Parts: sequence; structure tokens; C-alpha cells
Amino acid sequence: MQRAVREGGLPFDVSDVPADELAVVLEQHAASGVRRVAIAGGDGTIALAAGIAARLSLELAIIPAGTLNHLATDLRIPSDLDEALRIATSGRTRSIDAASVNGHFFLNTSSVGTYVTFVRLRERLERYLGYHLASFVAAFRLWIRPRVFTVEVEIGGTPRAEMTPLIFAGVGERELKLPTLGGRARDGKRGLHLMIVRGRTPARIAALAFAAAARGTRSAARGPALDAFLVDRFTIRLPRPRGRVATDGELHTMTAPLEYVWIADAVRVVTPR
Repeated sequence: MQRAVREGGLPFDVSDVPADELAVVLEQHAASGVRRVAIAGGDGTIALAAGIAARLSLELAIIPAGTLNHLATDLRIPSDLDEALRIATSGRTRSIDAASVNGHFFLNTSSVGTYVTFVRLRERLERYLGYHLASFVAAFRLWIRPRVFTVEVEIGGTPRAEMTPLIFAGVGERELKLPTLGGRARDGKRGLHLMIVRGRTPARIAALAFAAAARGTRSAARGPALDAFLVDRFTIRLPRPRGRVATDGELHTMTAPLEYVWIADAVRVVTPR
């Protein structure tokens, strides 16, 4: 990246900053009068930087450089480094929505429950069994006994509580229909898109997954196995004091309860003109 900036004559000072030092570095830049920063990384890194940039009123330019670059794709920021750097210097700014869970910022999606537990089990078993066998064993264990928790949400002024093994939350309306699985719904509504799996049995979870993939969120939401809402906030109560949460492709351990909040126009990002 340093070479591309130098050869392109772009007005950036480039430095390699560890994640745990990013807040301090950006605070120093903001104090010195910098108004726009460019961050190279995947969705997890960009979400971390976005939370800091929002607090400091910085404009955030995104340089796609991670395993997952869903936000950059949604904003039509190219993966080519030179093109992304040109947009970082000359692009226009716009506000985008975000969400947080227990104060942890995310820009795309978050999930709690069966999928997160599967990833955690697979990672623990992988060192002994290898990736494929560990995936099979982890999936089989969850298939036998999925764990459940409580989701509390207010719909139309009426409080509701649901027991579920899995929730999926997206910033903005999301689509589960192939081939746009997990992406933002075209012309989707704003808000925090909460999807709650109502069934607790392995067969019900599997049936829901196939229905959602085949017919899409809206069709699956009309069935008995899935509730889907656009909300401003909701709460998850876990059976244990702490639990694992996935946000923007990364796993985190958080203290219960889990408080999800939608944040409108949270951060200003740089996009192509």
C-alpha cells in the first residue's frame, strides 16, 4: 500500500497499526486536524475503525483488504488497490447506518446461537481432527442438542419474548435467498433486521434453513418457523453469564444480557462519485 500511495502521488501518510492501538492513533490524527482517514482491511477491521471514526467525527475511506469485504462491495468500492485509493482521495461522503451490541459497533450482520456455537466448537476440535472432520463433529453435536436463549423485543408497542436457538440481525433489511444470501435486500428498508428461529428441534432448524435459502426471507417469514422484524433495538438473555457473539465475520465473548441497538446515519464513509 505504501508503494501505491507513493507512486500515485496521493496525499496519505501510511502506517501499519495494530487493532488494539487504532483508537489512540485515530484520536491523535483527529486532534491534529485530520478529517479523513483510510483504513485497509476486511469487514471486522472496518467496523472497528468505523466505531472510532463515528465518535471522532472522522470521514472513513475503505480500502478492501480482508477475507470478507461485504461493506465495500455494497458501497461499490473496487478491490483494485489503486482505484480504491483514488476513491479515498476524491470520492464523495455519505452517511451509513450501523448497529451495536453491548457497545460493540458493527456495519453488516451479527448472529447469536447455533451458528456461533458451531464455529466455536469447530475451532476447538480442528487442531485434533482437521477442518472437515471437526466441522462434521461440531454440526452433529448441535444437531442432537441445540442450545436456546430468550430474545426480548417490542413490536408495535407490544413486548414479546421468544425462546430460540438462533438469531440473525442485519443493519438494514437483509435477503436470505440465493444467490444474494446474507446481502442487503435491494431497495430494502432501514432499521435492524431481526430474524428469530422459532423452532427448537434440529428438524425445524434444518427446514427453516432450506426454506429461507430457496424462497428468501419474506417467504420464510410467513411460515411458522421464523419471525422477522425491522426494529430499533432488542435484548438477548442467555442462560449463562457470558456468551459468544458473531459480528461482521468475527467472534467475540460478551457479558449477558446482549443489548442490540440500531444507529441511524452512524458514520460518514467515502464512496465513488
